[in-house]
Amino acid sequence: QVQLVESGGGLVQAGASLRLSCAASGSLFSTRPMGWFRQAPGKQRELVATLSTGGSTNYAGSVKGRFTISRDNIKKMAYLQMNSLKPEDTAVYYCAAAASGGSGYVYWGQGTQVTVSS
Repeated sequence: QVQLVESGGGLVQAGASLRLSCAASGSLFSTRPMGWFRQAPGKQRELVATLSTGGSTNYAGSVKGRFTISRDNIKKMAYLQMNSLKPEDTAVYYCAAAASGGSGYVYWGQGTQVTVSS
């Protein structure tokens, strides 16, 4: 079983930066692909960024060049560095972990709110 707890959200002005953190408990963290997703009011949850166990990254086009996903396998942490934030980045951000060695995200955190004012 894996538990994920996000932190680092908040209210910021456009152009600011935030770093989201995701603390994981459970085993085999280093073998699990990790991802960040977000859901804005009235919209479906969307992929923001993913990070494979081998270090490959994938980003939504809307955040490419502004957001960076990373992980620390020793600390069992995942991060999302968000720069040049825009009002359209406002959403609840979720950390997710895949099954060990798998690609489907089966474990989810409770989410952290990010609000960007113009």
